[in-house]
Amino acid sequence: MKCPNCHQNGSRVVDSRPADNGHAIRRRRECENCGFRFTTFERVEAAPLLVIKKNGAREEFSREKILRGVMRAAEKRPVPMDQIEDIVDQVETKVRAVGGNEVSSQLIGEFVMGILADVDDIAYIRFASVYREFKDMASFANELQELMARDEDNHHQKKKS
Repeated sequence: MKCPNCHQNGSRVVDSRPADNGHAIRRRRECENCGFRFTTFERVEAAPLLVIKKNGAREEFSREKILRGVMRAAEKRPVPMDQIEDIVDQVETKVRAVGGNEVSSQLIGEFVMGILADVDDIAYIRFASVYREFKDMASFANELQELMARDEDNHHQKKKS
């Protein structure tokens, strides 16, 4: 492993522990040349998955793009980074469970919104406004009404329990 500090090849593992609910291994490494310590993550490489965009173009699935989108939506909201990472993990698990080697960006967006709606209403609306590309106030208001109806249904279900 190349050192990010001195760029020499060669490091030793100082510590290893499970990460990402057992789907990855976090390794603490030390450069044998300069002694710089750094962290790496090792995860199983799944079969390549292509995302079919709205315009029909295909690109490789990127959990980093989902992470950036959720982080933008949850900016300045009380959503901790570990919960954001968990959202991305859940979305990736759902996407891979669909099967096949292609998935639509619309389905990915629906997975993200389904999880965000239960985490933070404002983050959900922010994500939905970009994902759904609201054309006017009426479409935005419709989305808000659907979210409020969902919250009301959840509230009534909790009362019955």
